[in-house]
Amino acid sequence: MVKNHLSRLNSPTSWGISRKGIKFTTRTSPGPHKLKESITLIVLIEEILKYGRNRKEVKKILNEGKILINGKIRKDIKFPVGLMDLISVPSLNENFRLFYNPKGKFVLTPVEEAEKDFRLIKIIRKNIIKKGKIQIGTSDGSSLLTEKNDYKLGDSLIVSIKDGKIKEHLSFNKGSRIFIEGGKKKGTIGTLQEFKENNIIVKSNDEEFETAKRYAFVIGKIKTPEAK
Repeated sequence: MVKNHLSRLNSPTSWGISRKGIKFTTRTSPGPHKLKESITLIVLIEEILKYGRNRKEVKKILNEGKILINGKIRKDIKFPVGLMDLISVPSLNENFRLFYNPKGKFVLTPVEEAEKDFRLIKIIRKNIIKKGKIQIGTSDGSSLLTEKNDYKLGDSLIVSIKDGKIKEHLSFNKGSRIFIEGGKKKGTIGTLQEFKENNIIVKSNDEEFETAKRYAFVIGKIKTPEAK
């Protein structure tokens, strides 16, 4: 049986919450992201957005349907919000995308008007199903059906949150602008220089480093924490 609470000492470091004070915090419920790769909605609202000071205030905000994740109203305080998810607050006309900073902590970046209706997802699975259609599994736990076989594992897609249609395909190629989502360089933004078996060479500012392919998230021109 999954517990509803989580010791603050054992909470993911990406949450950036204090290890002192109240002993427990809220564990994420089963959803599109794993515990270590997400943050609970209540922690996001209390600790990062600063919209609510306690559980009662956060529940009121959520029950009024004021918070949307990837275009859908979410009312579960335990809902897991993960990397690149779009957080919208229509009543305040505010939109954010969730990133890691170079210290591996979750941070929010304001989303510009041109990006507020789109989610950025990474292709993590591909399966051929009936009638030759291809089912794509994505980083935000969703799946898409397509007849095109142009999409590769590691590519990213910009998808409309209104109709679910693919608006842009971002290929995982040399020269791609990528975000590093794991490892020692987690939170770094750079340009893909070279493929090296299961690893890649990335250039960020004047530094080149090697990291695992699986840590690369192609972001194209999407606004990031470093893009001022």
